[in-house]
Amino acid sequence: MREPGDAVGVAVAGAGTLPRYGSADAAGADLTASEAVTLAPGERAAVATGIHLAIPPGHVGLVWPRSGLAVKHGIDTLAGVIDSDYRGEVRVVLVNHGREPFTIAPGDRIAQLLVQRVERATFASGPLDVTGRGHGGFGSTGR
Repeated sequence: MREPGDAVGVAVAGAGTLPRYGSADAAGADLTASEAVTLAPGERAAVATGIHLAIPPGHVGLVWPRSGLAVKHGIDTLAGVIDSDYRGEVRVVLVNHGREPFTIAPGDRIAQLLVQRVERATFASGPLDVTGRGHGGFGSTGR
């Protein structure tokens, strides 16, 4: 991503803030909420960030959970793919797997954004090659 033209454009609206890396070697840039939301246990919501992104072609934005929120409160992210041609507001789908309501305030860090190169595949119908794993899935390779 350090090539010319690979910068991610950001339009900030309202209470939104620019994504920001928490340390020099952080892989993900923190995304913050631009609205107040309370998630009851088991509830999910698409939380506004107040930002719109222009991710360079050939890249994707991936929204990942913040480890501290996951460990301490059971807060996780869902549906975290931002295509390079999407220009709408970035909203972070959060789910509360915890036992207590979780309150988010504007400016709270709620997720992290990774911007990565994408390889587009070509899909072709036909017979598949045989592998040692075969049809095994969901734990078939051991514990």
